[in-house]
Amino acid sequence: MKALIYDAAFDVSVKEVPDATVERPTDAVVRITSTNICGSDLHMYEGRTDMEAGRVLGHENMGIVEAVGDGVDRIKVGDRVSLPFNIACGSCDHCVQGKTAFCLRANQAGTAGAAFGFASMGDYAGGQAELLRVPWADFNSLVLPEGTDKELDYTMLSDIFPTGWHGVELAQFEPGDSVAVWGAGPVGLMAAHSARIRGASEVFVVDQHADRLALAASIGATPVDFSAGDPVEQIMEATGGRGVDRGVEAIGYQAHDSSGTEDPTLALNQLVAVVKATGGIGVVGVYLPQDPGAKDDLAKEGRLAFDYGTFWFKGQGMRTGQANVKAYNRQLRDLITSGVATPSFLVSHELGLDEAPAAYKKFDDREDGWTKVVLHPGELTTAR
Repeated sequence: MKALIYDAAFDVSVKEVPDATVERPTDAVVRITSTNICGSDLHMYEGRTDMEAGRVLGHENMGIVEAVGDGVDRIKVGDRVSLPFNIACGSCDHCVQGKTAFCLRANQAGTAGAAFGFASMGDYAGGQAELLRVPWADFNSLVLPEGTDKELDYTMLSDIFPTGWHGVELAQFEPGDSVAVWGAGPVGLMAAHSARIRGASEVFVVDQHADRLALAASIGATPVDFSAGDPVEQIMEATGGRGVDRGVEAIGYQAHDSSGTEDPTLALNQLVAVVKATGGIGVVGVYLPQDPGAKDDLAKEGRLAFDYGTFWFKGQGMRTGQANVKAYNRQLRDLITSGVATPSFLVSHELGLDEAPAAYKKFDDREDGWTKVVLHPGELTTAR
C-alpha cells in the first residue's frame, strides 16, 4: 500500500509499505477515504519531536471497514467509520471513566495515552495511507451514515472538532459566556465554531493570518489581528475593559509574536490578562515535557515563565490536555448529520496522497489560503 512516511525534519515522502493487516482478534483494517493534515503533524514535520524516521504519519482518519478480526462483533465490513486519534483499550481505569486520551494500556512505552502516527504515543502506524490497522476496533470506531454525504464534515470528528469542543469544555463554558480563542488554526476555528453552537454571547479569535481571520468572521466570530496591535488591548477595548469569561489556547509551545519570535508563554500569559477574574482557561495547544529545539534553557525542559501571580490573584481556573474524543464524537456526529454543525467550512484543499509532501510544505509555510488539507488516498468521491 502507499503511505506517507516521516523521513527527517521537513522531509516526508510517499512510499510503498506492507499492507496493514489484522494482527489481533480485536483489530480491524480500514480503507482510508479521508485523512487530514493536522497542525500538530507540523510539530513532527519540523523536527520538534522525537518522531522516528520511517513512521507513517496521520491521526485524523476515516474510511470503510475492509476486514475485522474474530473478536470484533459490533462493526462490520462495509461500515463507514470515523477513528478517534486516541487509541484506547476500553477497559483500563481511565477508559472506563471516559478518559480515553489517557488510556493506560495502549502505549507500548507504558505511559498514559496513545495515538495513530504520533511521536511518543505508541508505535502505531498513522492513517495517511491507503489502509490502517485499528486496534480494539469495536471500541475505537464511530459508525457514520452510509454513503459519501458530508465527508468533509465527518472527517473532522477524528480530532479537531472534538478538540475544539474540548477546549471550550475545559474553560468551563456556560451559555451566554464571552470567549477568546488564541489561534485561528483548525483547532482554534473549531473552538470558535463550538462556542457559537453552544451559545456564546461573543467570540473573539486571535491570529495574524488574514485567511484564517476571514474564516473566523465567516462563522460569526470577531477577528483580532495581533500584527495590528496588542490583542489583549484590542479585546479589552472591545469589551469596555471587562475582558472575557472564558479563554481557549489553541496554539501550543510554538507560539510566536508578530515578528516571528517564538515564545511558548505568550498565549498563556495573554489569556491570563484578558480573562476576567474567576474566569476559566482551556488549553488544547500542545506542550511537551521536553523541547530540545526551544530558544531558551527553561523551555527546553518544558518549563515556562508563566504569570502565575496574576493567574492566582484573579482566581482563574485552567484545565489542560488532549481531548477524549469518544466523550464528544457521537454527539458531534449527530450535530453534523442534522446540519447544526458544519466544520467543513475551514477546508481549503482536497488532494490525493501523492500530493501530500508538497501540501505539508505549503501548510507549514502558512501559505495564504492553505487553512485545512484533506487527503484522499483513494478516489475523490466526497460530497459536502
